[in-house]
Amino acid sequence: MDADKLIGRDFAGVTLLSVHGRGHSGVVFVGFQKSLKRKVAVKLVSKANLSARSFMDEAEVVAVLNHPNIVTVFDVGQDDEYLFITMQLIDGTSLQSAIELSAKNPIPSKRRLPVTKVLRVMASVLGALEYAHRQGVVHQDVKPGNILIESQSYRPFLVDFGIARTELTEDESKYVHGTPIYMAPEQAKGGVTDGRADIYATGVTMWEALSGNLPAPVLPAVKLVAMKARNPEDFFRSAPSADNPHIDAELEYIIQKAIAADRDSRYEDCGLFRDALARYAERKFHERF
Repeated sequence: MDADKLIGRDFAGVTLLSVHGRGHSGVVFVGFQKSLKRKVAVKLVSKANLSARSFMDEAEVVAVLNHPNIVTVFDVGQDDEYLFITMQLIDGTSLQSAIELSAKNPIPSKRRLPVTKVLRVMASVLGALEYAHRQGVVHQDVKPGNILIESQSYRPFLVDFGIARTELTEDESKYVHGTPIYMAPEQAKGGVTDGRADIYATGVTMWEALSGNLPAPVLPAVKLVAMKARNPEDFFRSAPSADNPHIDAELEYIIQKAIAADRDSRYEDCGLFRDALARYAERKFHERF
């Protein structure tokens, strides 16, 4: 997709103004909705890259979600070339960008995000996921790039519910949902997923936010998926505390429980995961959320 050439085009009454971000499944633009005179985010996906029926069905399901930590979907549609979703525009940055920016800080002690901020963000994310799961929606692609942080309030928003897909072509004949490093082993195997897959991905995301990186192998996506499916216990080369001395034994246990290879060994639901973080934050930092 040549995104720059799409600037100025109109999609269902929304004019594309600029490129806001790029992902493996599409491009997000800042658009102007003429009817309500407001800026919105517009995600475009080429029909050559994704099934129109799948995209439309899933987008319509996500559009009914109403939660303060989930980006609101305003409209969904298509033309001859593209599928599009019009949604709430967040003035902020992704958690991924925040992690990368911290890593570049000239002061070594500030090259990781503060633990308390990470815990607050992840607690909000888990609250959003708990709500979505009650509505029968599993995100399937929780990762730092899909968590947006509002600049003024530091309020986190989840985006891309159920939209992302990774199609494998080597030794695979099925679609696998998600991003390899964050996906749960049952996703990598192409099995049926439930809310515990989101718990796994949230655990990996929290680990990365706390440590600044993940000790995962650098391999093509197909090989990462195969490794996650066949030998999930050894996918990560070290424990969370190896990269951040501020991750104590209790916090490491919380992370390891969330990312257990066997989903029956993880937290049963996002509420229990969130409660564990809340109890830890209150004991360790005397903070409540």
